[in-house]
Amino acid sequence: MPKQPQRTGKDTDAPKLVIFDFDGVLVDSEVISLSTLRATLRAFGAPLSDTEVRDRFLGSSIRQITAFLDTVAAPAFPAAEFEARWYATLFDRFRRDLAPMPGALALLDHLDVTGRAFCIASGSAMERLGVALDATGLAARFGDRVYSADIVQRGKPAPDIFLHAAREMGFEPSRCMVIEDSPAGATAARAAGMQSLGFVGGAHLRGQEDAHREILLSLQVDAVLDDLGAVRDFL
Repeated sequence: MPKQPQRTGKDTDAPKLVIFDFDGVLVDSEVISLSTLRATLRAFGAPLSDTEVRDRFLGSSIRQITAFLDTVAAPAFPAAEFEARWYATLFDRFRRDLAPMPGALALLDHLDVTGRAFCIASGSAMERLGVALDATGLAARFGDRVYSADIVQRGKPAPDIFLHAAREMGFEPSRCMVIEDSPAGATAARAAGMQSLGFVGGAHLRGQEDAHREILLSLQVDAVLDDLGAVRDFL
């Protein structure tokens, strides 16, 4: 991987709050999420390829997915049933298979030791976040510092969830660093006026790292990393 720029050690622009996206950053969930999403969409009459599902829905909220179903000509089930049907399959897989991203726990330990504030701001519904946090043992690390697209009017790529998290945590947007894997999230971070790091270390991007890195860089993230351990070089 090309060498990424690092901070000079000056505190003038150093982030004070680290805002994590959740799926594909803190937990290696996107392979599970995207595969079960594709199967459920197919059952609803929307047969999309793996690439189409990833490109269209990576980082999207459940509201954005159900809005897409409203455009399907002859869905097999009402769109209102989609969330319950998908989540039944998804949550079973989460409880059996979900794990923290490699390096996630060590990074959180580092943030705790150095006194750096951190939180989650995710496009996922709060119910889904709760299941995933419990399944991975991460719930205790974040407590109530978990913000979902459920609580804002617009999901990513709008900046609403990041701005809400910054307000709740008591930090100016310019002092926040977002860690994101999705183009929608990177766009939202830029719109919020926050620093951002792209992350391409999730299993869902295996074999696509270089192409995804270029997409994230085109959206003006500060750097793109494939190892969460490298995040501390930017703090």
